[in-house]
Amino acid sequence: MLNVTRAILTSLLTFVPVSGTAEETVTYTLTDGQTVAPLEQFRECDVCPEMIVMPPGAFMMGAIPGESRNPFDFYGENSTGGVRRPDEINIIPSEHPRHLVEMDIPYAIGRNEVTHAEWMVCVEDGGCSHDPEHKVLTLRRGRVALGPTHPVINVSYFDALEYVAWLNAQVGADVYRLPTEAEWEYAARAGTETRFAQGDELTADQANFSRKATEHLRQTIQQEPMTHLTNRRLPVPVDELDAANAWGLRHMSGNVGEWTQSCWTQEHLGLPSASAYLDLAQSQTECRRVKKGGSFTAAMDGTRLAWRSRPLEITRDINIGFRVIREFDAAEER
Repeated sequence: MLNVTRAILTSLLTFVPVSGTAEETVTYTLTDGQTVAPLEQFRECDVCPEMIVMPPGAFMMGAIPGESRNPFDFYGENSTGGVRRPDEINIIPSEHPRHLVEMDIPYAIGRNEVTHAEWMVCVEDGGCSHDPEHKVLTLRRGRVALGPTHPVINVSYFDALEYVAWLNAQVGADVYRLPTEAEWEYAARAGTETRFAQGDELTADQANFSRKATEHLRQTIQQEPMTHLTNRRLPVPVDELDAANAWGLRHMSGNVGEWTQSCWTQEHLGLPSASAYLDLAQSQTECRRVKKGGSFTAAMDGTRLAWRSRPLEITRDINIGFRVIREFDAAEER
């Protein structure tokens, strides 16, 4: 069975360069001897996820005041659970203050959410102890089984850590880990400052989110029908839809929410660098971890790049998966 799953992965994932430019040209050497540069794709081993190297830079982390179109006041400590008036600026405290973050850690991030096939290689090899149910319960169709290229679901934060440890064993170096929320958001934005990497609105061809939930939010105040959208009620395979941002990363909005290693805070701490976010995350051993990206059950507003939520570390849910990053130690000018 292990060989069959490896064959599936080998056929699905191939090395393909991604076009683009970086602020400076640098290269990184992998454990298998490959040399990669910003915006190039690679796989470091035959069962490793497909990765894309992030260009160096900085970005504005968090939401622009008023960008959320969720009319419900759910988020503040003094929340009344009411509905905001149309003239009220919608500021969600957990997405503010917006602040500049310098990306001082070179890294690559998974092109896709980790798939069920990739996860099961870890299970079959003894590295992952949890064999998650790969089905989604729907009202009309009962339990629907997902395929090998769907994102893995029903995995906790601790499950994801097992996968990362196993992945590091495959390459013989401690280089893979979960992203911090700063690393996740920088990659997701791909140089943009809009609500989504694709602009201020998403189409059903660009992301997998809930039409029903989107209509519920919009109709409360705006009476805006959204019948042109699709309500899939299921995750989609990672290579389905025109879901890539400008740096080639797929499904950063929607499909399944994604674990980060950052601990939840009621507001952004305003840390100045990626290394500051990583140091803080690694110093905290128990907390609610930040989930990013939204899912197929979320309204469009809940798939914004600034959006955050706070599941328990032990949570296993059909809405949550993850992607990994590969940290680099040093760079050389090419």
